[in-house]
Amino acid sequence: MSSHFVTSRSRVIQTPFPKPVAPLFLYKVLFLQHQHKRSRLFLTFLHTERQRESDMEQKGERQDTPVRVYADGIYDLFHFGHARFLEQAKKLFPNTYLLVGCCNDEITHKYKGKTVLNEKERHESLRHCKWVDEVIPDAPWVITQEFLDKHQIDYVAHDALPYADASGSGKDVFEYVKSIGKFKETKRTEGISTSDIIMRIIKDYNQYVLRNLDRGYSRKELGVSYVKEKRLRMNMGLKKLHERVKKQKEKVEEKIQTVGKIAGMHRNELVEIADRLVAGFLEMFEESCHKMGTAIRDRIQERLKAQQLKSLLYDEWDDDGDCDEFYDDKSVEYYSD
Repeated sequence: MSSHFVTSRSRVIQTPFPKPVAPLFLYKVLFLQHQHKRSRLFLTFLHTERQRESDMEQKGERQDTPVRVYADGIYDLFHFGHARFLEQAKKLFPNTYLLVGCCNDEITHKYKGKTVLNEKERHESLRHCKWVDEVIPDAPWVITQEFLDKHQIDYVAHDALPYADASGSGKDVFEYVKSIGKFKETKRTEGISTSDIIMRIIKDYNQYVLRNLDRGYSRKELGVSYVKEKRLRMNMGLKKLHERVKKQKEKVEEKIQTVGKIAGMHRNELVEIADRLVAGFLEMFEESCHKMGTAIRDRIQERLKAQQLKSLLYDEWDDDGDCDEFYDDKSVEYYSD
């Protein structure tokens, strides 16, 4: 049969046969298969999401339910290493309530050593950190199930390195929370610690003592005797004098080089002359400095004898009789947290 088309004038125009329907049918089949596959993938995705939400709800990890994360430590001389650790703990989950435990002075001094700040000062430092939601004072040295239940703690955050248990309860203070799957690892910030800060201060101890004396602190507050104060000031004066001489030496060398260039002298001759001049100058300087130092020390001794050495050495002492001359630095221990 042929297909016909009737015009308005009733003229019959013969049209060609229509295209085969097989390609259209095949397209519809492929389209339906694709849609069916997409539907199955979407249903699988929905099922996975519902299962994940169900698991998170059971663990308390849903976004609308804060996850209670605990991070303990000493936090002495609070620095950016502490802040980065607390930031990592705070960002472990989309919605985290960060509890920070701080050990008291008694337990810290017993298991770790002397602190610079007392427990109240360390608590106050933590309260001003924006990542901290709650500070728990008198934190235990070793975390127990009773402590986890009391504060409804879901996870404990710390770096993965074993933290020696000085109390003798175990090899690692986080051994228990690791065993029950409630430990979350953070990364330690290299190059900064409380011990590092203390060592920097000790390294430049004399400069800090003199600076604070000049700012109005008393020798008693700094634990410095009269003799030690005078010795520090004398050494600092000699050091400044040496620096001035060094600068003058550099200026002289520059002038000698300039003169040598103008005179057209050979470089080796110029260096030899400069060395002789500098060596002679330093020899004179060292001799005069030695004489000056000896004179100053003798003068101090004479003054101490004239004003009763004992009263000058022991004035403004603490009731305990503490004095920096008898202070044993080796007996003081500091820690790295």
